[in-house]
Amino acid sequence: MHPGLAPFPAPPDPAGLPLPPAAHPADGVRLLRAVPYAVRDGSRPLELDLWLPGEPPATPPPVILFVHGGAWRTGLRDDLGPRFRTWRPGPFARLVRAGFAVAAADYRLSGEAVFPAQLDDLTEALAWLRTRAGDLGIDAGRVVPWGESAGGHLAALLALTASPTPRGCVVWYGATDLTAAPPRTPEAALLGAPAADVPDLARAASPVARVAPGAPPFLILHGVRDTVIPVTQGEALASALRAAGSEAVLRTVPGADHLWTGAAEQDVEECFTASVDFVRRRTR
Repeated sequence: MHPGLAPFPAPPDPAGLPLPPAAHPADGVRLLRAVPYAVRDGSRPLELDLWLPGEPPATPPPVILFVHGGAWRTGLRDDLGPRFRTWRPGPFARLVRAGFAVAAADYRLSGEAVFPAQLDDLTEALAWLRTRAGDLGIDAGRVVPWGESAGGHLAALLALTASPTPRGCVVWYGATDLTAAPPRTPEAALLGAPAADVPDLARAASPVARVAPGAPPFLILHGVRDTVIPVTQGEALASALRAAGSEAVLRTVPGADHLWTGAAEQDVEECFTASVDFVRRRTR
């Protein structure tokens, strides 16, 4: 390549890219869709959706960093799970109306990269939000990760490793201990090998092993009848947090399987409301 051309193939810095025009999916809600936050060599650009108040409020709102599920191998960044797909207005619009901004972020899936790539991506998304907070009109000093299933696992890791520490974390039926992951499972695909072959990596990928004094408060919600990620995983994280002197609220949902399958509609609504109330308390 001619030396004079060398700068041109370099990817742009997402921190300096113009923001896209806003859509208005619901009254009082702006949506900036598919905003690049990381451009990595050899990988697709990583994007996030930003759900914001229709008009910038006098006080910038706190931020929920939402992390989608999908067994680390699939999923959509704007999907809170099947029980919420028919909500009108949708759950993110409701969160904006409740006084929050929502950033729903992509991350590399296990077919693209193994752990810790996913945690690295979300850490970079958090850094991007802090860099662009003034442009976006958000308070990136008041952030709470919230994830479901695989996203709950990653949200917990982000909350336990980010600096500065987030204000709290919401985990819906997330895996918390990967140290016994057998072959041919989504957990092994995330690690790139069965846990027995990569014990140090499996431990690093386990939120229960990353708990330390000073961990932020957690709200952990889990179905009692979860056949994909047993409720004992949520219980283990809550126990580890309490042993470290941190706040951990564990709410189990009777009759609920993974993705809140089998739960009454009222129970699903209460899970959402309890999560909103927790984030509001932690970001007040």
